[in-house]
Amino acid sequence: MRVVFMGTPDFAVGTLESLIEAGHQVAAVVTQPDKPKGRGKSLTMTPVKEAALAHQIPVFQPKKVREPEFVENLRAIAPDVIVVTAFGQMISKEILELPRYGCINVHASLLPAYRGAAPIQWAVINGDSETGVTIMRMNEGLDTGDMIEKVVVKLDEKETGGSLFDKLSAAGAKLCVKVLEKLENGTAVFEKQPELSTTNYASMIDKKMGKINWERPAKEIEQLIRGLNPWPSAYTSLNGKSLKLWLADVVCKEYDGIPGEILEAGNEGILVKTGEDLLLIQELQLEGKKRMDTAAFLRGYTVDKGWILGE
Repeated sequence: MRVVFMGTPDFAVGTLESLIEAGHQVAAVVTQPDKPKGRGKSLTMTPVKEAALAHQIPVFQPKKVREPEFVENLRAIAPDVIVVTAFGQMISKEILELPRYGCINVHASLLPAYRGAAPIQWAVINGDSETGVTIMRMNEGLDTGDMIEKVVVKLDEKETGGSLFDKLSAAGAKLCVKVLEKLENGTAVFEKQPELSTTNYASMIDKKMGKINWERPAKEIEQLIRGLNPWPSAYTSLNGKSLKLWLADVVCKEYDGIPGEILEAGNEGILVKTGEDLLLIQELQLEGKKRMDTAAFLRGYTVDKGWILGE
């Protein structure tokens, strides 16, 4: 098939590579504009752009895909299908109706669950035991198009946002190739979604979400830590310095004290009082320091019982 691929982050690269490996003619790649990054604010290419250039595929980077000039460029390419994976812009009806087989989206959830921008992180934060990928034919709504195919992915006990990202990227890439084959031979089956999602909207993740409220149950805090690993990370403060938390365990035990109070600090971790049960911090990163396990951290930093995190 003659394909135009729209995508931006690492998550989308696997699907692009799979389409190329499967023998599809990727006539063009559309990705977000380069952005300034780092202290020097030098422009940085998106991961999808880097992959496209490595395969010598023409790249378009419109600020808005609704721009008439860009739409005409798409029309001139005449794709059979447009594949969209974590692109980052709403796509107009004009573009949706342009290809013969429409616009196909690789969405990282089992729709109608987790419509929105951050389905991967929210599945971990909410403590789900499984999630997956849905391939759908896009419409003008937000992740509301007809579903074509799904694959279920189980979450490990210590799944992080980053590890689940990798799993779903690989699963979505494989499933997309399978769906394009079905579209081409006429065997694809389209299933309408219910109007209401089965979960809350998977809103975009921002750094403020990572601030730990120690009055919440330890289980919720532990899930937040994993869901926001590696970005933007869950954090608290220790003696006025920001403290990122990377790994923790729930200890099912009640203890009198103030939420956020340090109860013990040793080689096994830093034990903290929460709103329900205790949290054992096993890996952390103090402001200005490297990420390390708690035992290594305590060899160079004194932490006393009774200190309060977050104050």
